[in-house]
Amino acid sequence: MATREQQLTEVFVEVADSLTDDFDVIDFLQKLSVRCMELLDVAAVGILLSDENGGLHVLAASDEDTRLLELFALQHDQGPCVDCCNDGRVRINISLTDPDATASWPQFARSAQDTGFTTTNALPLRLRGRVIGALNLFRSTPDPLAAQDIALAQALADVATIAILQQRTLAHIEAERDQLQYALNSRIVIEQVKGILAERWQMPIDEAFGVFRAYARAHNRKLSGLARDIAEGVQDTDSIRTPSAGAADTSA
Repeated sequence: MATREQQLTEVFVEVADSLTDDFDVIDFLQKLSVRCMELLDVAAVGILLSDENGGLHVLAASDEDTRLLELFALQHDQGPCVDCCNDGRVRINISLTDPDATASWPQFARSAQDTGFTTTNALPLRLRGRVIGALNLFRSTPDPLAAQDIALAQALADVATIAILQQRTLAHIEAERDQLQYALNSRIVIEQVKGILAERWQMPIDEAFGVFRAYARAHNRKLSGLARDIAEGVQDTDSIRTPSAGAADTSA
C-alpha cells in the first residue's frame, strides 16, 4: 500500500500534468476527490466550482449520493459549501445534528443526514482573495476532523486552485492570441480586396476602399466578412459600386 508521502507525490504530479494543452478540469477535480478520500479521514468528498460569471456547479464528487447532495445544496442555495463559496470562509467540523449549527440551512442538514453524514467541512478554493469554489469533506462519525487533515485538505485545495487559475489564464491568453491572429488575417484580406476593387473599378485605392466601407455600413456587414466574400467570389462587386454609396469615407 502506498504511503501518504507517495500519495502526495502523485498529487503533485497530477497537478503538473494539468498544465498540458489537453487539461480536463472535470477529470482533474475528480482525481482530487479520490486523493482526498485516500489521504484524509473522510467518508465522502464534493467539489463546487464557479464559472466565469460566478455561477456555481458541482464539478466532482466521490460518489453519486454526494453529487446529488451537492446539487441539492445548489438548488436550495444553502449549506456550508455554498456559504464557503460566497464568502471564502472556512467551515470546520460542523455537526449536522446540531440545530444551532445548522440553523441557516436546515434542509441541507436533513438531506445530508439522510445520506449518512453527521459532520461536514467546507474549505475554499481560494487564491489571494479570489474564491473559485469549495472543497467539501463529509464524515459519517461525530468525531472532529484532525487539525493535520484540515491543513492538508486546505493545501490540496490551494494547489488545485492554482492549477485551475493557471489553466484559465492560459486559455484566456490563447483566446486573445486567436482573436488577434484573426484580426491580422482579416486585415490582410481587406488589403488584398482594396487592390482588387481599385483595379476592377479603375479608381484610386483610397476611393475604392471608401466605396467598400460605405457599402458595408449601409448593409450592416463587417469589413472582414465582406472582404472574404469578395476574395472568394461570393460577393458581386458590381452590386457594391452604386451611386447610392454617396461620399466615400477614405480613412483607413
